Amino acid sequence: MNAETEWVYRVFEPHGSEGWRPYGSDPGRWQGAITASDSAEGAKYAIGRIIGDLMTEWERAGLHHAMHVRVFLWHDEAGDMKEADFIVEVRPRSDLHAA
Repeated sequence: MNAETEWVYRVFEPHGSEGWRPYGSDPGRWQGAITASDSAEGAKYAIGRIIGDLMTEWERAGLHHAMHVRVFLWHDEAGDMKEADFIVEVRPRSDLHAA
């Protein structure tokens, strides 16, 4: 049986020596829950949706490369960053050069 679950997510950006802080000027925009299957495939689906939303926003803002963020994903409820079930880091490509 393939049950569904809430995958709770938070997106953070680097903040120098202070570590990581909630991403963006409206941090509430980048936290929430996505219902998907209770499996690794469900987690991949949730992370894919979050990253897709981030990339769409960056494209709309005229950014032609990714920002540096970390997406934290927990099964059922958010907890400490170190206890996340999945962490995906998105970094700008280092081989891009200004024209």
